[in-house]
Amino acid sequence: MPLTRWTAAVVAGALLVAACGTADDDGDRSPAASGPPDAARVEVVADLAPADAGTVGAAVNAFGFDLLGQLTDGDDNTVTSPVSVAALLAMVLAGAGGDTATAMADVLHLDDARDVRVGALLDQLADTDDITLSVANALWAQEDHPFEEDYLTFVRDTFGSTADEADLGAQETADEIDAWVREHTEDRIDSIAADLGLPNPSAVLVLLNAVYFLGGWTTEFDPAETRDAGFTLPDGEVVAVPLMHLHDQYAELSERDGYTMLRLPYGADGRYGMEILLPADPAGLPDLLGQLDAAEWADAVAGLTEQKVSTIALPKFELEWKATLNDALTELGMGAAFAGGDFRPMSPTNPYLDVVVHKTYLRVDEAGTEAAAVTGGVMEESLGQEFRVDRPFAFTISDRETGTVLFLGTVTDPLA
Repeated sequence: MPLTRWTAAVVAGALLVAACGTADDDGDRSPAASGPPDAARVEVVADLAPADAGTVGAAVNAFGFDLLGQLTDGDDNTVTSPVSVAALLAMVLAGAGGDTATAMADVLHLDDARDVRVGALLDQLADTDDITLSVANALWAQEDHPFEEDYLTFVRDTFGSTADEADLGAQETADEIDAWVREHTEDRIDSIAADLGLPNPSAVLVLLNAVYFLGGWTTEFDPAETRDAGFTLPDGEVVAVPLMHLHDQYAELSERDGYTMLRLPYGADGRYGMEILLPADPAGLPDLLGQLDAAEWADAVAGLTEQKVSTIALPKFELEWKATLNDALTELGMGAAFAGGDFRPMSPTNPYLDVVVHKTYLRVDEAGTEAAAVTGGVMEESLGQEFRVDRPFAFTISDRETGTVLFLGTVTDPLA
């Protein structure tokens, strides 16, 4: 039957499935269903313990730096949201089984295919009044396609996801998905459906995550101090860009091998901040990326100390970026998800992950930073095992009733 939307905003609190849920006793598997699950099956997750927050946050960071290493060598602009991609893939992972689940969890640096701490981390990240941070998740399931109820319950409860049943082969649904993207990124990202290949009559599930961030600098830049100055490009060319300036400030700096980290905080309490990693050599970004991983970043952050800085000059810029992540995720070890993996815990039809798309927006100006990200994934109906006769083969023509072989032979060159 048609699905109505059940909204459980992430900021309202993550929920934990008490028994992880099971199919009905009679084995019934129904399409995505609306409404909150039976209260007896869920319990509110307590505040994420600091140790757990640090652990799952470190997992997101490790994945994020791994992914960045696959997406750029330092020769072009790249803007990613590790938490958005990780949240999207964690929702897919919750429907994986066997070796597919193991491989996906390894890439995400998680221990469990259904790690409730990921959803709880999203809730904790958004628990702030110092900046604006919102996280939203959504599913669109193909009408009448069977999904495992415990999978849907887990994703809705743990990630605060909405769930709709719709015709994924219809332009109307694609338009609805794009409208959701605009709503949850404050119109900074206007669409993703076409990037995901929608409408698509073969799609059975669309998963989306959106992150929106708006933070004002703790110490704002004076627009009167913004002026054009030289910026050296990777090829050595110098171009004029608007540089914002702060003078005679105390700021947190960390001196590392080959680069310096500067942290610029947002809001009154500075919980959130932008870390800028500046290579000593103008052509040193590729080398920096070669040594940069989550551990190096954490060490640099741990080494931040407040120092007097005579001048801070930062470019004023606005960027839009997008990428299809299939190749990068495959290189990291998630190839099974895209090639006939095990997604039976999601649906008895065992769909496969067809595409993952990531789109971002970033604006940095005198007042602060605005950033948005949306990550989308599409699960398609499994095409079944492929049997490609593209090499020498033997054949028979037989009678099934008597078992008699009428013809028997080999083909080594079909054109001979």
